[in-house]
Amino acid sequence: QVQFVESGGGLVQPGGSLRLSCAASGFSSASYAIGWFRQAPGKEREAVLCIAVSEQITYYSDSVKDRFTVSRDNGRNTVYLQMNSVRSEDTAVYYCAKGRHVWCSTGFHYWGQGTQVTVSS
Repeated sequence: QVQFVESGGGLVQPGGSLRLSCAASGFSSASYAIGWFRQAPGKEREAVLCIAVSEQITYYSDSVKDRFTVSRDNGRNTVYLQMNSVRSEDTAVYYCAKGRHVWCSTGFHYWGQGTQVTVSS
């Protein structure tokens, strides 16, 4: 019964900020790597970043490396994606996913249903 619920998406203006939440249940997110992915209309899902149990962050997209970050609140069993200086190309459905182990390199399973982020003026 591993589950994720993403929240915090919505409409934001270019250059603005948004904080997405990924609330886990059925397991302790503190014990696994947690990844963030996104999918824009008509495009394949792409990996954005991942936080390991050690809290080391892996960036999969150069376009977000200086704008996005990820953090954990283990007491709330929640992982956050902080999005700053957003651009129109950040518009997508954002998903979080459970890693198979403590490192981001081990792959992912158990996906949330996603939350829509729309960047528009």
